[in-house]
Amino acid sequence: MSAQTTITTPAAQVPSPAAVPHASSASATPSQTASATPTAQTMVTASTSKTAAPVQQHAVPSRPSPQCQAPQQPNKSPVPAPSLPPAQKQPAPQDSDDAKRVQASRQKEWKVGDRVSGKCGDISRLCEIVSRREIGDVSNEDEKVVEGKSRRFEYYVHFVDCNRRMDRWLQENELQEAPKDEAKSSAADASAKKCRPQRRTRRGKRKLQESEEDGHESIADPTLAKLEKDHEEITKVKNVDTVFMGGYEIDCWYFSPYPEECTKNKQLYICEFCLKYMRKRSTLIKHKSKCFLRHPPGNEIYRDKNLSMFEVDGAKNKVYCQCLCLLSKLFLDHKTLYFDVAPFLFYILCEADETGFHMVGYFSKEKASSQNNNLACILTFPPFQRKGYGKFLIAFSYELSKLEGKIGSPEKPLSDLGRLSYRSYWTRVLLGVLSEHRRPLSVDEISQITFIKEEDIVYTLQNLKMLRYW
Repeated sequence: MSAQTTITTPAAQVPSPAAVPHASSASATPSQTASATPTAQTMVTASTSKTAAPVQQHAVPSRPSPQCQAPQQPNKSPVPAPSLPPAQKQPAPQDSDDAKRVQASRQKEWKVGDRVSGKCGDISRLCEIVSRREIGDVSNEDEKVVEGKSRRFEYYVHFVDCNRRMDRWLQENELQEAPKDEAKSSAADASAKKCRPQRRTRRGKRKLQESEEDGHESIADPTLAKLEKDHEEITKVKNVDTVFMGGYEIDCWYFSPYPEECTKNKQLYICEFCLKYMRKRSTLIKHKSKCFLRHPPGNEIYRDKNLSMFEVDGAKNKVYCQCLCLLSKLFLDHKTLYFDVAPFLFYILCEADETGFHMVGYFSKEKASSQNNNLACILTFPPFQRKGYGKFLIAFSYELSKLEGKIGSPEKPLSDLGRLSYRSYWTRVLLGVLSEHRRPLSVDEISQITFIKEEDIVYTLQNLKMLRYW
């Protein structure tokens, strides 16, 4: 007992790394140090002699013994961070089909003629690339390296089974690789719908007929058909995107042969009274201060409340009629009259207010037509559509035919919207005549009453399934 007390005292007086390995701080008391290392104290006691001198030599060794080092190891070595072996790591998630197509689209450069999936409003539709153009340098984050150069394109696309008025420019991020079987499946679905009998409403049947019938406005003459095809090839990419006229910003539908220097910005500013076109808004503002025209330059031949009709002679007002043709070509696909306006009369429908007469639509007709056509072109401008102005213009053309005593018909082919308007007008007039007479009428009798051409009457009655042969 006395030897153990003698050994403990010098160990407490000479603290060393080997003697006090578990001291938590420099202020620890000797009693705390001794109690914290019971194993080291026991081992030193067993190896000492009865005198205190050898104990002091063994109490401060030059190198700690393996027995004393063992309890120090847990505190000196840091606790290793838990890690998963390579076999236990979570696998990368598999990309979906849409994500793969988007990734492929970012790496691919589309070519003219390729069929891809493009954004049309809020949905994606199958489209065909008609043209493309380079849009200059791009940032390093979005650049595409093609043959050692950083290039980026935007693409002019035509949506399959849609009218050309829907064609537009799309950026690369708005295009995706179309599913391989999308075109085949769409064609198969269309043929299956035709073969499978379905119950349709009257409106559904009318829409189906409108989408399937093309014979009435088709071009039978091979020469005219070739000219029409060449015209479509030349005008496949529209050169003006937006027109500012009369407080409206109007999206354009088709190509119009405006001078190239005026279409570089893809925008045009047009005076709503004289129809002159400008490139800049500031130029239009200056022009308005000098333009004193407040109605079309012709004779007012009809007025009803705030509606007025003006007759403009193309030979007397050549510049005005040429500007009108250029403007209307932005919304008419089959119009080919641009500068030869002398043989035509233009009937312009206007809404009147305190600032002037604002044009809402018009139609033109030949002064002397060999085929008795009472109308060459008809257009209601987009801001004023679905207000009945189209039917009003058609009815006005037939009233002029009645005054002339000639049975008239519109010039063919008709546009899709023109065909819809004429079919609606013909149907309303013919049903009114049949309900009024309450007896069988021949096609010739109906033509003499309505001044509608016989072939147009037959076409309408066939669609209504009201024609009887004997």
